[in-house]
Amino acid sequence: MRNPEDRSFIGHPRGLGYIAFTEAWERFSYYGMQALLVLYMVNRLLHPGHIEHIAVFGPFRHLIETFRGPLSVQALASTIFGLYTGLVYLTPIAGGFIADRFLGRTRTITIGALLMSAGHFLMAFDATFLLALTCLLTGVGCFKGNLASQVGALYPTGDNRRADAFQIDYLFINGGVIAAPLIAGTLGEKVGWHYGFGAAGVGMLIGLAIYLAGRKYLPPDSPAVEKNASAPKPRLTKRERTAILLLLLLLPVLTIAVIGNQQIFNAYLVWAQDHANLIFFGYQLPTTWLITLDSILSVSCLAGAVVFWRLWSKKHPEPAEITKISIGSFIAVTGFLSLAAGAAIAAGTGAKVPIGWLITFHLLNSIGFANVFPVSLALYARVAPAALSATIIGIYYLAFFAANNLVGWIGGFLEKRCLAKCLVLVRR
Repeated sequence: MRNPEDRSFIGHPRGLGYIAFTEAWERFSYYGMQALLVLYMVNRLLHPGHIEHIAVFGPFRHLIETFRGPLSVQALASTIFGLYTGLVYLTPIAGGFIADRFLGRTRTITIGALLMSAGHFLMAFDATFLLALTCLLTGVGCFKGNLASQVGALYPTGDNRRADAFQIDYLFINGGVIAAPLIAGTLGEKVGWHYGFGAAGVGMLIGLAIYLAGRKYLPPDSPAVEKNASAPKPRLTKRERTAILLLLLLLPVLTIAVIGNQQIFNAYLVWAQDHANLIFFGYQLPTTWLITLDSILSVSCLAGAVVFWRLWSKKHPEPAEITKISIGSFIAVTGFLSLAAGAAIAAGTGAKVPIGWLITFHLLNSIGFANVFPVSLALYARVAPAALSATIIGIYYLAFFAANNLVGWIGGFLEKRCLAKCLVLVRR
């Protein structure tokens, strides 16, 4: 049960600790699989000897190419990735509605975790590839927005710890993201693809065990679930309806802000594999380790952003959430401008792009994203009506749905144009 006075987890309720560790393991499983997905499709699954074994892939490919035209292996992989990662951020709306109105958050999250675990293990077989993606999509929809809404529900109205809670949660998320390529990514690239996917499945089961162990410290379900099903549902006030409209209008801005970050897991990895010099102090880095680099920088920049704004607030008024989001978006754009510059210079010499340019890109992207993702998520959690908290968090992820679909479209141009140029063009 929620206790507003509980400060047993670094000054926050104990429930935050269980949620943060749960989400760290869930993100380990998700990003472990995502780090491998495009490389797995491009280097193995979509080639003869494997592609014909995928159940119902023929009709699925025909449907895609009806809209996109004939696709190469690279373009097909990027399109599938874009569809998958886009739908990952669309399904939380349905998951939030189910939790708010019918099952409650705890049961919905548990079902989602079990579905995701099954999906990761099904990735080990060619025939069940599309079934695996379906399980993962459904599981994330049940899991993602509902867990984030539980973070906000740990705190009473007006508790300033809520914003810090999302930053702490984001730090734990990045801990999982750092470990994912090092363990699942390395197993997949160096030992066997299926070992990497299996490690992701085990990580999800660990996360579920942690979540179930901390159930008594988690907030109760929404009022609509706790009341008798026949009772009338609470009506939104005019102020709540206006707040929801403003949150919807913010979605296009967030979409533009996160396109570059989401591209890291798609065509960027293939581009780096083919066009970047990944030798670091004499060691050839696995391509998936770029995600670990990004996560390490993300954690550092997030901690730096927290310290910076606290020091700033001692002498100046702290900027509003919208201002922070705008600043972060601008900085993230400069990251891709630096990558475009490095690619252009390397093209002029005929050499591969030095890793220093990639590090610069990841650094600027991480600074920007540290001021976009946790800040915007805290904004949506704060403004959302209590009866629709999980649904509104699901709507927040529409920005990522749109961004990932654009990412898939951009990735299809990889063979025709420089990736960095494509990313700069889409920012204009």
